Amino acid sequence: MRHITVAATAAGFLALTACPAVPSAAAARAASPATLADSGCAVLAPGAAPVAERAVQAACAQIGVWYSWSGGHGPQPGPTYGKVDPNDPGRSSHDPERRGFDCSGLVRYAYAQATGQDILNGNSRSQFGTSHASARFGADQGTGPLLPGDLLAWGRSGRIHHIAIYLGAGKMVEARESGTRVQVSNVRLGGDYAGAVRIAAGTGPEPGPGQGGTFSTWGTNVWTHTEPSTTSPRAHKFTGPTSVRIACQKHAQTVTSEGITNDAWSYLPDHRGWITNIYIKGPAWLDGVPTCS
Repeated sequence: MRHITVAATAAGFLALTACPAVPSAAAARAASPATLADSGCAVLAPGAAPVAERAVQAACAQIGVWYSWSGGHGPQPGPTYGKVDPNDPGRSSHDPERRGFDCSGLVRYAYAQATGQDILNGNSRSQFGTSHASARFGADQGTGPLLPGDLLAWGRSGRIHHIAIYLGAGKMVEARESGTRVQVSNVRLGGDYAGAVRIAAGTGPEPGPGQGGTFSTWGTNVWTHTEPSTTSPRAHKFTGPTSVRIACQKHAQTVTSEGITNDAWSYLPDHRGWITNIYIKGPAWLDGVPTCS
């Protein structure tokens, strides 16, 4: 599948495709800023990768910030003054006076804070189709397979118009529509719910000199382990090729798989686990990756 990336400078395109108002029975009133403790915004289920948990925490820290159409799409991630939504000028008339986020602006900010990189700089459609995905879930799967930090999207025929961040327990954090603030909501399944995407856990700041590097796994349903041994507990499963950060590598248990034998294992800090170098693209002993102490 080809993915469309929207540059930060494409302000006109973003303004036309940023999240429009999400239909609701009644327009929510503008609430006074809520405290995090009162909002219930937090990681509400186990199993998420550290980068996803950091994204949830960053989004939750914005509870009470205004929704502002096209907000959050400045040169750098973060709240900005919005624009009048041409599809809903009445409700969005005050958005140019409100410093905040639209739905994709909030998602962009959350993952920029979590990874140290502006990896989701675009509208909701491009975020849902991101090349940084490690897994995708259809609308018919509901919330069963989802983990905190997954991105939920709404739209038909590929025309995604809204995106939010899953918290767990059927809850999500979102910048929903003009006149409201960043809030916790129940996940809205049905209607034009399009599914969800999981951002690759290996996405993060590039390590400095002597601190490893970014590589790609290969194969399907490959597990990491809590120790550099296949007999140690499993930690995380890569359903397909995934970009990962490797901090260091060491010689440990010899493993034979896919017709390859190797005793080198790599430590993945974002997953807090080890993976045999057999499933890392590159030589048996990775170039530029230091030996674990």
